[in-house]
Amino acid sequence: MRIRATLAAVTGALALSALAVPAAQADDSSYHESAEAAFAAAHGGSQKSAFSTAVYGDLDVSYSNFKITSAITVGTTAHVATTVSYTLTHGADVDIHSADFATGPYIYKGSFDAPVNALFGYDAATCTDTSATTATCKGPIDIYPAEGDLLNSDAGAWKGGALALNYATGDYADQGDLGSTLVKRASKLTVNASPEPVTKGKTITVTGRLTRANWESGTYTGYSGVYAQLQFRKKSSTTYSTVKSVKTTSTGGLSTTVKASVDGYYRYSFVGTTTAPAVKAAGDFVDVR
Repeated sequence: MRIRATLAAVTGALALSALAVPAAQADDSSYHESAEAAFAAAHGGSQKSAFSTAVYGDLDVSYSNFKITSAITVGTTAHVATTVSYTLTHGADVDIHSADFATGPYIYKGSFDAPVNALFGYDAATCTDTSATTATCKGPIDIYPAEGDLLNSDAGAWKGGALALNYATGDYADQGDLGSTLVKRASKLTVNASPEPVTKGKTITVTGRLTRANWESGTYTGYSGVYAQLQFRKKSSTTYSTVKSVKTTSTGGLSTTVKASVDGYYRYSFVGTTTAPAVKAAGDFVDVR
């Protein structure tokens, strides 16, 4: 479920009341729902700090050493998960192993004070004590593109945060700007070199198409206005060399020509952007006679 809907609909006391879950019911599904509610409470009222690194809430917990992968690639249907680790520091009166306590990481798009989207894990993090008041925690971020978790405009830079909840009291501790990652639309690339076979010195036309996941339609659509490199390797070689750069059309199409010289493989290669990962097409063999 997209948190932007929660942010628009749940604020203040209503969101805080959603945290009051009996310990016996504080399972993973209620953690996810309560985490979203606490996030909405922290970001939907007037109590915001001027600094994104400040901790929102009344629970005596803070976070540091937040570690997340540099990029997360998401397709159109498959669930994607990544694990985040962080250090949790808490007051002596906070029992992080109580059935009433839960913590977990999240990522958010936009500013911490006014995020446009946020994604959490469905399971709470697990924490291992390193001292009486510190612990190392590991928890997931879960993304379900087929369930509307992402809009195409969500591709690009996200920041990381962490949250802790006390189900019994409704207290929470929410802190952002702990790390960063890129959420990318999965990309695909094709190639076709023709004619095959071809006479030496004749023209070879190399076509292809670069597409990326469209999270709103659930399909792959053309990536326009970016460059891919046409590459070639001789039949006797294992190394590709770049021949030229080719710009994609409005539908992601690629087309260029070269002169036939020796047997070998042609492919297109895309180096990637902040919103789509690098991808290489499988080589297409051309027999030169």
